[in-house]
Amino acid sequence: MVVNILLILLAKFIFYFSRLFNIGSGGTWPGEVALRLNKSILISFLNQANKGVIIVAGTNGKTTTSKMISELLTGTVIKNYSGANLLNGLVSAFIINCSLTGKIVVDWAVLEVDENTLPLLLPELIEYDKKLIIVLLNLFRDQLDRYGEVDTIAKRWEKSLMNMPKATLILNADDPQIAYLGATSNAIVKYFGIEKPEHFLESREHAVDSIYCPKCGNKLIFEGIYLSHIGVWACTKCGLKRPTIEKHSWISPLLGIHNEYNTIASVTVALEAGVDKERIEKILSTFLPAFGRQETIEIEGKKVKIMLAKNPAGFNINLKTIIKQNPKTLLVVLNDRIPDGHDVSWIYDVDFEMIPDDVTVIVSGDRVYDMGLRIKYAMKHLIVKENLREAIQKGLSEIIKGETLYVLPTYSAMLEVRKILKGRKIL
Repeated sequence: MVVNILLILLAKFIFYFSRLFNIGSGGTWPGEVALRLNKSILISFLNQANKGVIIVAGTNGKTTTSKMISELLTGTVIKNYSGANLLNGLVSAFIINCSLTGKIVVDWAVLEVDENTLPLLLPELIEYDKKLIIVLLNLFRDQLDRYGEVDTIAKRWEKSLMNMPKATLILNADDPQIAYLGATSNAIVKYFGIEKPEHFLESREHAVDSIYCPKCGNKLIFEGIYLSHIGVWACTKCGLKRPTIEKHSWISPLLGIHNEYNTIASVTVALEAGVDKERIEKILSTFLPAFGRQETIEIEGKKVKIMLAKNPAGFNINLKTIIKQNPKTLLVVLNDRIPDGHDVSWIYDVDFEMIPDDVTVIVSGDRVYDMGLRIKYAMKHLIVKENLREAIQKGLSEIIKGETLYVLPTYSAMLEVRKILKGRKIL
């Protein structure tokens, strides 16, 4: 008991020290220290959730979906709100909110979990005896130098999900790799997806990540695609096809078809957790985006909308969403730090050619010249600014009051943009 008290006291001190001296939010280091001293601390926290644990994983949409789920649920909820989704970030979320003896009173734990962290976490929950819901959104190429190919992650997920008989899986039927996980797991499985043929892409995007059958390796056929490889699919060789889904009428509170998926996933979880439809409708009608995910910040009558874009699929869907708003100016910020991945060759899979010729594009970030060269190939009106603060100022100078500057940053760049605009860090 004394050891645990000292451990938590030390971790809490690190959290408050980080906040006090503005060197981050303390979203990771408290958990890092706690895990080194007690490897079982996370499961001890999870066992204290009265109703259960909800895990959200996927390449894109984790933060938005976990935030939406947290607000839809009834009762008290603990979540890794900072978006720190490695094991140390999950533990930190509990450290921040627990007593000195490690006690925490909460109904639900909603955890946004990194793709590589999910296979590390699930074995700890095989015997978990309360409600365990695992939401898997999608798999796209992202940070190849860290994660590897999509197939590699899918295989690791498949192995970790094979023996989860007490869990409920909420799977995206429109993503072949995700949907197939339901066929190989002994968990209870429910699928979600979209039935909107009018939104099928006219042609396949360049950034397509999973066009081969996850069961037999044959090339899939698509009746229609909503984004990247997400759509209505089937394999003519082994017969594997998109699972049947229930039609729905839920309206997404955020722009873009990708957020329709996030909304449907969140609602599916809420219904599974016993939330009534009236509450769901009410919460969705007032839902505000998570930081950096269509977050809007007002600056002297002008708006800055930040839309995190960290891989080809995310960039393309955000560009499509922005273009529908008739933008005047875009700011694209490319960094190559640890949260972003050092390999930036993926920018050549982004369809920057879709940007209208009358839109001004400003580029900045650690890899400003790489991004500048890529966009120059698309022959856009381009402005290069090495200094991010100057880039933001230039973007704001290009618009008038009431107009919006759209910012497309990678992850670490998004944190920098927010710090410049709001004066504090998230992580």
